[in-house]
Amino acid sequence: MVQFTLPKNSKVRIGKTWPKPEGAKRLRTFRIYRWDPDTGENPRLDTYFVDLDDCGPMILDGLIWIKNNIDPSLTFRRSCREGICGSCAMNIGGINTLACIHGMDEVKGDIRIYPLPHMPVVKDLVPDLTHFYAQHASVRPWLETETPAPEREWRQSIEDRKKLDGLYECVMCASCSTACPSYWWNGDRYLGPAALLHAYRWIIDSRDEATGERLDDLEDPFKLYRCHTIMNCTKTCPKGLNPAKAIAEIKKLMLERQL
Repeated sequence: MVQFTLPKNSKVRIGKTWPKPEGAKRLRTFRIYRWDPDTGENPRLDTYFVDLDDCGPMILDGLIWIKNNIDPSLTFRRSCREGICGSCAMNIGGINTLACIHGMDEVKGDIRIYPLPHMPVVKDLVPDLTHFYAQHASVRPWLETETPAPEREWRQSIEDRKKLDGLYECVMCASCSTACPSYWWNGDRYLGPAALLHAYRWIIDSRDEATGERLDDLEDPFKLYRCHTIMNCTKTCPKGLNPAKAIAEIKKLMLERQL
């Protein structure tokens, strides 16, 4: 379990408890992290009661119900509602996951929701992912070639295509990187599980012609080698991917180059 950790010197106070919806027979309690930079106040935990008979089964359904029926000021990201876009990543019941595919029945007791841990917060449940996206871009997540482009397409064998399974499915939700203690400690220089997973996806792509350059770029004491195989990234990935294995495979390729 990846427990949410507050920033230093930050104190979360008990916030407002909103009234229970009238006539509701089945309620679920949501305790949600709230912080508005414009107020200058410390973060707080607001309490809401969701009518389960008027709401879908997922955590995101509950958040949307709260925003539509109780508190329109509640701020969070969401888009596809199908676990594809990665927008609604947050810390739910101590686990980094996607709110749209995490059911309320998967959380015991009150549902406690915080933004992704150890990231600057823009407002409420919205983290600032600017640095995270910049790290992703730094691994050049696209096909690099030197030979002339073919008339129709870059061909790839079935076997080589299968090597990409478990890598390309990443939705860049940042759940893994924000669950990684090594990323918490060295996030300014360590690329983190998500970026390294994408780096490995292009390193082993049989169509890519910049494998050597990609490995050279990662030959750094911090970019790659700050990973201590804690495995939080793999445990928390809402898509069931294994970033830790991808990082280990990159290290293996680095060693093979030296032999």
